Amino acid sequence: MRRRHFITGLCVAALPVAVRAQQTDRVRRIAVLLATAEDDAGTKARLVALRQRLMELGWVEGRNLRIDVRFAAGDRDIRRKFVAELLGSKPDLILAQGVSMVALFQQASRTVPIVFAEVTDPVAAGLVDNLARPGTNATGATLFEYGLAAKWLGLLKQIMPGIERAGIFRDPSLVSGGGQFGAIQAVAPSLGIEAIPLDVREADAIERSIIGFAVRPNSGLIITASDIAFVHRAQIISLAMRHRLPAVYPERLFVIEGGLVCYGPDIIEQFRLAAAYVDRILKGERPADLPVQAPTKFDLAINLKAAKALSLTIPETLLATADEVIQ
Repeated sequence: MRRRHFITGLCVAALPVAVRAQQTDRVRRIAVLLATAEDDAGTKARLVALRQRLMELGWVEGRNLRIDVRFAAGDRDIRRKFVAELLGSKPDLILAQGVSMVALFQQASRTVPIVFAEVTDPVAAGLVDNLARPGTNATGATLFEYGLAAKWLGLLKQIMPGIERAGIFRDPSLVSGGGQFGAIQAVAPSLGIEAIPLDVREADAIERSIIGFAVRPNSGLIITASDIAFVHRAQIISLAMRHRLPAVYPERLFVIEGGLVCYGPDIIEQFRLAAAYVDRILKGERPADLPVQAPTKFDLAINLKAAKALSLTIPETLLATADEVIQ
């Protein structure tokens, strides 16, 4: 009996590697739900980073991997439809962008592994038990700690020393909306600035909120991180410039597209970190045991064309520390 087992083992070992791989490997299926539109430049960059990193880790679409992607484009109703649709496809793993997406998936399933990106405060949102040991079916990469939001106000003060009022554009339906505003509000008195929340839950409130705030002089904006801000960033940038409101944004893409200044995590890194966790989970590890990852790279970008249009002079000390200056 032992001799037969030994001979069988030799025969299997003699098979070509590719043949053995076909016998043991199967195509794994990832369901991806993004908050943005398919043709959005930021969306495309995120997906390129995800696919590139997965390929570096040995996951090749059409060979051992299938990726099904859906784009919510800021539509709250269509998110639920896509969540049901993607779960119905019986994926091996879900990758979701943003708190609201992850929450919807967890409401529908507590067993399918979830990897997230661009999530702020996953503990307060109830997505994980704690950062070191999530303890649920979800883990991934978090955007930042709330202390970063306080730095946005300091940056606005550097750019506009005479500022008296800062409108804090936020989505109050998100836990992070309150957290980001709280961090800003805590430091505002020491800078001599009044922090005013601009609560925007739906797209049709964006213009009304910003125009209503812009009526008084010596005012500026801070755009906190949220799906609605990212999806409608072109409108927000346009309104800020039209009403001569210096604005600090949470992501580099805002500045590339005409916004004044941003300071925030490298979003591409978020999706590379997420891809690494996809790899580990598909190889057998559990989301519950994988610590939520924090960003390690932050971008300070300044648009001098926007500064000139707003009649602002950016301090040389700030320009010297910028990662990117757009002329």
